Amino acid sequence: MSKLIDNSITIYEALQYIKNGKFVMPAFQRQYVWGMEQIEKLWDSILLDYPIATFLFWHVDDDNVTWDTYFCNFLSEVTFDSRKQADSVSYELTNIDVKITDTAVLDGQQRLTSLFLSMLGGAYIRQKHARKQNGGRLVTKLLIELNKNKLTVDEEEYNSKKYDIKFSEKIGKLSPTQFEIKNIIDMKFQDEATRPQAIEAAIVNVPADSKEYAREILNKLYNKIFVEKLIRFTEIQDMKQDDALEMFVRFNSGGKALRKSEITMSILEAYWPSAKTEFGKLLSDSYAGFGSDFIIRSALMLYGDVVKSNISKQIAEELKNNWSEFKKAFKNLEVVLKGMKIEVSRFSSSWNVLLPITYFIYYNPEYENNLGAIRSYLIRAVLFTYFQSGTTGKLQQMKSNINSNDQEITVDMLEQMNELRVTDGKIEDILNVEKGSRVAGEALYYLSLDWINKNFKYEQDHLHPFDRFDGSKPISVSMEDWRMWRSNRNRLPNLQLLEGRCNGSKNNMRLVDYYNDMNDDQKAKFYKEAIIPDGVSLEIEHFDEFYEKRKVVLTEKIRKLLG
Repeated sequence: MSKLIDNSITIYEALQYIKNGKFVMPAFQRQYVWGMEQIEKLWDSILLDYPIATFLFWHVDDDNVTWDTYFCNFLSEVTFDSRKQADSVSYELTNIDVKITDTAVLDGQQRLTSLFLSMLGGAYIRQKHARKQNGGRLVTKLLIELNKNKLTVDEEEYNSKKYDIKFSEKIGKLSPTQFEIKNIIDMKFQDEATRPQAIEAAIVNVPADSKEYAREILNKLYNKIFVEKLIRFTEIQDMKQDDALEMFVRFNSGGKALRKSEITMSILEAYWPSAKTEFGKLLSDSYAGFGSDFIIRSALMLYGDVVKSNISKQIAEELKNNWSEFKKAFKNLEVVLKGMKIEVSRFSSSWNVLLPITYFIYYNPEYENNLGAIRSYLIRAVLFTYFQSGTTGKLQQMKSNINSNDQEITVDMLEQMNELRVTDGKIEDILNVEKGSRVAGEALYYLSLDWINKNFKYEQDHLHPFDRFDGSKPISVSMEDWRMWRSNRNRLPNLQLLEGRCNGSKNNMRLVDYYNDMNDDQKAKFYKEAIIPDGVSLEIEHFDEFYEKRKVVLTEKIRKLLG
């Protein structure tokens, strides 16, 4: 059972603990994201006697971390870009000696890092014409104005700084009444005997009417850093890393958006430092656009519990140790889909549907004997919108069913699952989808696999143009029928997949005119690709016959697609 201990220390003590390696960050911490203004406002809040919130620390020792549990040290320098935001920096992972390091910061990294950089670190700003000796960067210093007559604070602006605290890289042109905040830690200020003289020396250029104001600032700055115990923290003891992660997610759910996948990736890197590099290689070709979430969810599917979504040390090591087989499964998945004339890139934003197939391929070397069932599962899952909700539960269900079915996906297995069983009602639902819907696009795509060209861009197109139903009805058609036709014009039996340029030229031509403009070869190709029933009239006066006969043909084809 974890224990909670509340305590407080001074800013200076916290900074020394960071400097000496007593304080570190767990490997799942996110990047430093604060900008210059946030640091300035932090110091402003400190001088205004505002609380700077509590901190959450995790006590680490031999009982809750192992030799291969990684941590990272605080940043010792930061470079800001032209927008005054910190450059993204990869933290260097390290092991710890619990005799030296006994505290990991779960909540408060941004604040502690900002304080450390302000007082003991270095800050730079990246500019085009910066001095070469600093790697194209200018040194920037955190300064406070001591002359109250020169304050540039906007009193009317909401949440503005009350003290004139700001970073400046104009080192050679400093105001004689500006004070560099980090200088307060010089020994002459720390020593009670020399502090008064040090303060007087620091305010020598301050006008007489501002000297008392300046003295108050410097004395207050000293007290805030060395005397007042502003770092109020709760330390959690006897807690394992997985629990520490959950605690971290809870405490970091506010503020700047923090995605669970970002933390999960950080944990994975803690156990496998080259994970991100390896992921990049896998995602650089056929799986471009899928993202690291796809790989992490796949690893959970193959080696862990996809519902819990926690990357443990065991899962991370399974992934690292079996990386070649893992990549091979994805290569085989791509080959399987290509054999079905389906492009894997189609699933870059809907990749959950692929995970059960990946699981099957990974654990069953004879997966090629079940390609028909794989195809049946894939098209059912897509057209029945199986993963529209409850995704992780559905993945776990598929995993469990595959395991119970001798590590196979079969049509019989699918028929035992209510949401993947083929019924007349589900086929009717597909036929009733309307132009522009995802299911309409998917249905037309799978119905067109035999002829579709991956190099062309296709669009959903009305066979009988939509606008033709807005004009006057044909004399031979009753108003009741016309109203029904108008309601059906946007549904699948009146839709086709048409190459973009052809769709542009077709525009709202009558279907019969569009057809009659073709030569014999084009007409035959059109009938095949648009799935036009034989012997049906293309005149709008016979739309009901066209619609119902094409609906019958589509029903047959969809049923076959679904296996």
